[in-house]
Amino acid sequence: MKVRLMLLVITTLLGSLTFTSAAQAKINTPLLEAYAKHSQYLDIKISPDGTYLASTSRDEDGVVFLTVLNIEDQEVVSITRGKGKETVNSFNWLNDERLILGMAREVGSFEQPLPTGELFAMDANGENNVVLTGWRAESGDRRFSQIIDILPDDPDAVLVYSTDLTAKEPFLDIYRMKVSNGRKASEGRAPLRAYAGAGVNVYTDTKGNVLAMVGADPNEDNKQTMMVRKDGNSEWEVAFENEAYMPSFTPLVFLSDNKTIVGLSTIETDTWSLATYNIDTKKHEVLASHPKVDLSPILHSENGKIKEIFGASYEYKGIETMFFGGVKSEAEQRVLASLANTFKGQTVAATSATRDNSKMIIRVGNANNPNVFYMFDAEARKLVKLAESKPWLDDVEIPESKLITYTARDGLEISAVLTLPKGEAKDLPFVLLPHGGPHGPYDSIANIDSSVRDAKVLAAHGYAVLQPNFRGSGGYGLSFEKAGFRNWGTTMIDDMTDGTMYLVDKGIVDKDRMCVYGASYGGYAALQNVIREPDLYQCTIGFVGVYDLDMMFEKGDIPQNDAGINYLNQVLPKGENRDFQSPIKNTDKIKVPVFIVQGEEDVRVPKEHAFALREKLEARNHPYQWMMKSGEGHGFYKPENNVELWQEMIKFLDKHTNTTR
Repeated sequence: MKVRLMLLVITTLLGSLTFTSAAQAKINTPLLEAYAKHSQYLDIKISPDGTYLASTSRDEDGVVFLTVLNIEDQEVVSITRGKGKETVNSFNWLNDERLILGMAREVGSFEQPLPTGELFAMDANGENNVVLTGWRAESGDRRFSQIIDILPDDPDAVLVYSTDLTAKEPFLDIYRMKVSNGRKASEGRAPLRAYAGAGVNVYTDTKGNVLAMVGADPNEDNKQTMMVRKDGNSEWEVAFENEAYMPSFTPLVFLSDNKTIVGLSTIETDTWSLATYNIDTKKHEVLASHPKVDLSPILHSENGKIKEIFGASYEYKGIETMFFGGVKSEAEQRVLASLANTFKGQTVAATSATRDNSKMIIRVGNANNPNVFYMFDAEARKLVKLAESKPWLDDVEIPESKLITYTARDGLEISAVLTLPKGEAKDLPFVLLPHGGPHGPYDSIANIDSSVRDAKVLAAHGYAVLQPNFRGSGGYGLSFEKAGFRNWGTTMIDDMTDGTMYLVDKGIVDKDRMCVYGASYGGYAALQNVIREPDLYQCTIGFVGVYDLDMMFEKGDIPQNDAGINYLNQVLPKGENRDFQSPIKNTDKIKVPVFIVQGEEDVRVPKEHAFALREKLEARNHPYQWMMKSGEGHGFYKPENNVELWQEMIKFLDKHTNTTR
């Protein structure tokens, strides 16, 4: 596929398609194809001296490759691909001319591709390729390796860890590795082990010294430990220990003093606050917090290293930012604050910058605006558009998604994403769309992810869509998340019902034309909603859903390690409550037609769940529709499969909500 990355608006056309309105007489297949198409650009980074742009793009087969462009003459100097289904998972500039790439393999789902442990180094022009680690490594080291840190002060080296994946409880060996030939110098062994399902995160200071690490121990019920040391030669000591889902400190980066760790903390607050921890004084300090939602830091880099905390961002009524006073790099902070104001309501992130920060690559987007990449020239005070992630959506009237709040029956405030079709929001057909997870993930307006995309497709065909962040969701503090434990099919479902009735009471949706659709835990919720409220909805669609809670301990990848078993024991209901909350044990309560959708290769929620549900429905001669796709996993990856799914979903929804086209 020919690729051009230009310092201009990039326009990609899907032929001579015309995008029709939801009021027309048939399903808008060209619109579905536009939403199903993968992003053209995933990431763009500028070289330290500002000569090159490197970008990752996804081709028609879903494989991610790397393109390097000379900025001055706008010529592509190299295109790098893996072999077969191998994809570029990460990349970084090591110096002005050389890059390092981490490789991964697509697994047929929307989840992140699995890293292969292979690292490649290459020049910007594609020459001097070296396989540094992995089974094809010229160094002979076949272990799995991962980049810990690039080293701007040593541009011919990188810090990595290597581990033996065949070991049950492997140690992490840390090395400083030459990017010219893969030769390694040992930097020691991490004191924490990388158990299956519970890896170790390692953190370096600005000089590349490993001074902090965090890991979880499945042998102690997933207890998390943070260890620190004062310098590269000191003994390790425990800074924090906590049980799973208890107050903790999660490191992010060291500041320039090489003593202060910036992190997210629930030690003094219920929501994730922005905090620091000093490894010398042991002092923990909260810098900022929000009473309702978690924060994310806004950080400032120089020469590839974090220097300061500029502020924090959060998502409550919308996407908001706060900037701190008294920073050293006031000019750079003003630039970011100005960009946040220019693109108000959108996520603004710097993906990279030149060594002197004279040029920055900025990514901007939200749930209503696909990501756009810009280059900001500080000297010229100029913002230049580089590329759009999905330029073919420029001609599409994207339904608006916005955050709303409502009150659950017990008084708890619930946030939700509401997506409405164009026109008057009155007596609309409706789809309740609960997210997967359920603990940790939450629905957001920060980007067009797979669930928001589903909402856009349905709203474009006339449906109001609600994505509630029911109790148990992430993003709203520890207490909120833990409130969902062992309540998968009870109070969590009640929160969804209360959101539905909120829209009914507002007159936005027609109470006689309502259905439920969800994936993963959302698929579970799609069935549990019509079990718990058998007269409220007219149909339900379960996509790669969990239908047998007992089976979660027997099938799939979660119970394959102790960490997964510990998680299930903590969050799932027990004894009779598990039967009461398991859809497979309560199919006699279902009164509405069911659409079962499954990926045949799903390892997270394997196909046995779908087969078991189908068998129960057939035994009762209950109406159902079936779709299973070979080669697909926990979510459909191929655009054509998503198009077919949406087509069949809309037909199914239209039929059972008496919606005509």
